[in-house]
Amino acid sequence: MIKAGIIGSTGYAGQELVRLLMQHPQAEVVWYGSKSYIGKKYYEVFHNMFEIVDDTCLDDNMEELSSQVDVIFTATPQGLCASLVNEEVLSKVKVIDLSADFRIKDVSVYEEWYGIKHANPQFIQEAVYGLCEINREKIKGARLLANPGCYPTCSILSIYPLLKEGMIDADTIIIDAKSGTSGAGRSAKTANLYCEVNENIKAYGVASHRHTPEIEEQLGIAAGKQFVLNFTPHLVPMNRGILVTAYANVKGDATKEEIRAVYEDYYKDEKFVRVLETGVCPETRFVEGSNYVDVNFKLDTRTKRVVMMGAMDNLVKGAAGQAVQNMNLMFGLPETMGLELVPVFP
Repeated sequence: MIKAGIIGSTGYAGQELVRLLMQHPQAEVVWYGSKSYIGKKYYEVFHNMFEIVDDTCLDDNMEELSSQVDVIFTATPQGLCASLVNEEVLSKVKVIDLSADFRIKDVSVYEEWYGIKHANPQFIQEAVYGLCEINREKIKGARLLANPGCYPTCSILSIYPLLKEGMIDADTIIIDAKSGTSGAGRSAKTANLYCEVNENIKAYGVASHRHTPEIEEQLGIAAGKQFVLNFTPHLVPMNRGILVTAYANVKGDATKEEIRAVYEDYYKDEKFVRVLETGVCPETRFVEGSNYVDVNFKLDTRTKRVVMMGAMDNLVKGAAGQAVQNMNLMFGLPETMGLELVPVFP
């Protein structure tokens, strides 16, 4: 049985980790970390856990925690995991970080986009970027895992096959993305109040969203060169879900049949990536509560551009579900264990 500790267990991603690990046949949560609720029963914070989790919330002591568990999940704001992790901790336990602290290999880029000094840059190169469908073999041997961001996960999986095969021009990629409000976290913010969000949709982080360099870096690896792209996220009045619509110029005279063949070849063995039938557009409501990503495309022969689409649950495949998927790989378990959740509808 894998013993797991969660630092930041009372955020949305942390609570989703608890929900998933409670149903995992080979894992158990033994530490519920939360600076905001130290001494409170976990079910007092989330009443859906009443008579399910009776444990008390503890502090964020990674040193103490590393002696009690096999894996530590850090579902915390940027900067905290980097400030806590050290060689002694990593010699005893695997760390799966859901923040951006170890996702970006160039520390100067991280510091520029996140506006903070990196506390432990010596571990950046060691950390494995945990997008399972692309880095599976590297993940298996990792002791420090950088869990991808929600927007990057959906964006990369939607675009990756065509970019990797050289079928699209990397320099023409534009990503339009939309997310539910849980993506902004659980802390109180005026902009996320019900009256501010309801009956409204808005762009935010235009030409400045912090997930941009993460997407550029990972797609740059696929393309074999560095490039920049436009990424514009939008906030929509729903709890969960991410929808990505990406655009790029097609190289040569690729047909829709050739494009579909590439998607089907790349994802034919991937349990959690579903290539939809021709003409069916991904929808967030059909992946809610699950670890699935639904992808599809439309070739616009008039403009010689391809529209690449993806939908997923930002709290599952975009955060906690992907973290558990990574844990399974790191501990030699079946990758799908504890994650074969049927999407919830309606």
